[in-house]
Amino acid sequence: MNGSSTWEKKHASMIATAEEAVEYIKSGHRVFIGTGAAQPEVLVNALVARGKSLVDTEIVHLLTLGRASYAAPEYAANFRVNSFFISTNVRSAIQEGLGDYTPIFLSDIPRLFASGQLPLDVALIQVSPPDEHGMCSLGISVDIVKSAVENADYVIAQVNPQMPRTHGNSLINVYDIDVLVPADVPLIEMEAAPQTDENMRIGEYVAALVEDDSTVEFGIGGIPQSVVPFLKDRRNLGIHTEMFTDAIMELVESGTINGSRKSRDKGKIVASFCMGTRRLYDFINDNPMFAFHPTQYVNDPFIIGSGHKQVAINVALEVDLTGQVCADSLGKKFYSGIGGQVDFNRGAARSEGGKCIIALPSTAKNGTVSRIRCFLEEGAGVVTTRGDVHYIVTEYGVAYLHGKSVQERAIALISIAHPDFRAQLTREAVEARYLRPDHAAIEGKIVVGPKDYGAVHIMEDGTMLNFRPIHPTDEPRLTDLIHALSKETMYYRFMHQMKTVERREIQNFVYINHRTDVAIVATLPEAHGDEIIAIGRYYLDQTTNLAELAFVVRDEWQNRGIGRALFRQLSLIAMRNGITGFTAEVLKENKAMQAVITKSDFIVTSRPSGNTFSFLIKFS
Repeated sequence: MNGSSTWEKKHASMIATAEEAVEYIKSGHRVFIGTGAAQPEVLVNALVARGKSLVDTEIVHLLTLGRASYAAPEYAANFRVNSFFISTNVRSAIQEGLGDYTPIFLSDIPRLFASGQLPLDVALIQVSPPDEHGMCSLGISVDIVKSAVENADYVIAQVNPQMPRTHGNSLINVYDIDVLVPADVPLIEMEAAPQTDENMRIGEYVAALVEDDSTVEFGIGGIPQSVVPFLKDRRNLGIHTEMFTDAIMELVESGTINGSRKSRDKGKIVASFCMGTRRLYDFINDNPMFAFHPTQYVNDPFIIGSGHKQVAINVALEVDLTGQVCADSLGKKFYSGIGGQVDFNRGAARSEGGKCIIALPSTAKNGTVSRIRCFLEEGAGVVTTRGDVHYIVTEYGVAYLHGKSVQERAIALISIAHPDFRAQLTREAVEARYLRPDHAAIEGKIVVGPKDYGAVHIMEDGTMLNFRPIHPTDEPRLTDLIHALSKETMYYRFMHQMKTVERREIQNFVYINHRTDVAIVATLPEAHGDEIIAIGRYYLDQTTNLAELAFVVRDEWQNRGIGRALFRQLSLIAMRNGITGFTAEVLKENKAMQAVITKSDFIVTSRPSGNTFSFLIKFS
């Protein structure tokens, strides 16, 4: 024990060794252990050292990063683990029935302590040394630790000068602690795991949903952290998050994160705990930009929802085709926990301009298992319900589910599943009656077009249109477009009089391979989603390497250059794909289409054939 520092002399009567301090703990006690990288390892080691003298002592914690020797099988009669979130160090004990898991929203845990529903006999925590006013900082882990301190009968604190002093609501009075155990030891560090290509693709898709001036929450795990590199060009981002890692520092130093547009805690990075390297701990030490608050504040869905443009980014283990999200179990085996996913998901959904995002790789077990399933695996728990889900993201794209029917959800999710599983998922969805029987014909045809087929087109009046590949979820939007066309436009496009277009015909437009059959839609952003106002398409004849061209523009948008722009975009795609040129059959009355073709920069020849012109467009 060190005895030379000023605070130790002032509080000498409260000081003990770790071994002396844990002697207070008795059989049958419920003992709380501090969170994450702030786990008080010196105290935990001392407790385990006398473990054989204890019986039926319950260990309660959120996730912890340090060693959890108390969870070893040889201590099964001495310690019982009860974790609110299952980390690697206790997972096997819980899965083998030697420990327990309490599923609960993170925002609700402090109420368990305060109400007496889960009374705490002892809290083992780690703090900074008391300052001249007798205040200790909980440093890098405030979360549920502060509530544990306020409600435990007896508090033992590992006092570590290497613990950062953090701003916010992180302070406790030294006299709210019963025993002080000096321990000048390094904090637990967590190095970032190398990012996979898969995670980086997911991160890019997620980042595309984060607008300037947003306030962001990063959930735990590699995927939320993979978003950070793609946010470097955003402006005025804020942070209100359960936890963060080293990844945040670069965005703070560059000014991308400044919190200037936050409607609550303006200019502050709000969190309840962090886990990272010593560089991060030094970065937040006495840094007024960071505000650490207890979980009951940070994770309160109403507080989260009161913020402007709150974006919640969390992860899942699997998702079913109706939108149910499993995030805490692998089938019947508990794996992690509910954590703050529901708190932030619901809060972001309430936020003006907010977005709640669930991200996951499309497969598991080296690509042999789809994480998007028709039904959740037997025993899997639902963390985020069908009614709460909004965005689902995999490395194959983004599916927006909120307010969508089961059929729309199924198509959207199949389209972002791994291609190897899309046909099977379509078949299973038809059998489950999630999709109409006529969708059996599209089995194996759900393909998402390449991102590089897209473009932005600015019209002469400044209107911005998005050109993108047609998507499997566009069937209802394309149906709306077809129904909005005049009889004349329908005649020009299909070259015969049609009262309606059958569903099978519309499906033939939507479910294409994007290689020999390419379709580009022109869309306008609307509150309810993209509105399709035009579609251009080509069909490749592989025997001639020429593609048949056709497009249609909604009547009120005609004669405004959209047809020419679609023609240019399709031409670029075709040339990139090595196609020689286009053919087109155009009615003699369709002067607009003829003008688009003849005024192009390509070599164009035509010949009359009955009531049509047959065009050949060779790319020069």
